[in-house]
Amino acid sequence: MNAAILSAVALILPLTRAQASSNTSSDPAAQVSPQMIPIKPKSQAQQDALGLIPTPTGLIEPDTMIIDANTAATLDPGTFATQTRFYSGGGVLQYISLGVFNGLNVGASMTADGLIGNSSSVGVRTPQAQVKYRFFDGNHYVPALAVGYDGQGYDYNRITHKYNDPGRGFYLVGTQELFIPGLVFSPSVNASGTNSSSIYGALPVTYTIENKVSILAEWDNIHNFSDSRVNVGLRFYITNHFDLDVAVRRANQSGYYSDGTSRGPERIIQLRYVGNF
Repeated sequence: MNAAILSAVALILPLTRAQASSNTSSDPAAQVSPQMIPIKPKSQAQQDALGLIPTPTGLIEPDTMIIDANTAATLDPGTFATQTRFYSGGGVLQYISLGVFNGLNVGASMTADGLIGNSSSVGVRTPQAQVKYRFFDGNHYVPALAVGYDGQGYDYNRITHKYNDPGRGFYLVGTQELFIPGLVFSPSVNASGTNSSSIYGALPVTYTIENKVSILAEWDNIHNFSDSRVNVGLRFYITNHFDLDVAVRRANQSGYYSDGTSRGPERIIQLRYVGNF
C-alpha cells in the first residue's frame, strides 16, 4: 500500500513541475528581458505593441522640452499639456500642446509682455505654432529621433519688431540615456526661422533623481560663441502630471539689446500640467 502511494507521488510530482514551468514561460514579462528605454516610456498599450515590459504605475509624464530646447519625447495620443512661463518684466508665455497620433504633437504659443505687475502697456504678440513628429523610438545604440517646427522666440524687441532670441524654426533632435540611469542627452540641429540659411545647434542634458527632481542644462543657439546661450535650472515633479521649473536663461551673457533691455541672465519660472481629453 505504502509502496503504491510513493509510486503515485513519484509520477505526479514531475508533471506538476512541468505545468509550473509551462505557466511561467507563457508570462509575457518572463519572455522579454528588460530593455533600456531611451526616453520616458509611452503608454502601456504602445509598449505592449513594441513588445516591451508593461509600464509600472506612477511614472511621470515625458519631458517634451527642457528649458528652451526640445527633446524627442512626445505626448501620448489623447493627452494635452499646458506650460506657463513667467519671465522678466512681468511677461507670460503660454503653450498648449496636443497628442494627436502616436509620435505626433501639435501646439501653439503666445506671449504677453508686461501682463503681471504695474506696466502701463501690455504687448500681446502674434501666436506661434509648434509641430513635432517622432519617427524613430530609439534602441540601445541609436537615440530616439524627432523632427519638428517651433516658431516661438523670446524677448520681443519693440524697436526691430523681432524676437531677440529667434524661434528655433525647423529642427532635428535625438534623445538617448547614456552612461548612467537618469542621465539623458538631447542634441539637436535647427535652421532658425529668421535665417534659414544658417544652421544652429543645441546640447542639452538632464539628470533625473528618483523621478522627483531633474537637473537641467542647455548650451543652446550654437552658431558662434558670443550668441550662444547657457541655460540651467531645476525641474520638480510635484505630481506625475504637474511640474515646476526654476531656471536661469543666458547665464553666460551680458550687455543690452538694441531696445535697451538686458541681455544678461534672466530668471524664469515654468508650470506644466499634462492631462487627458
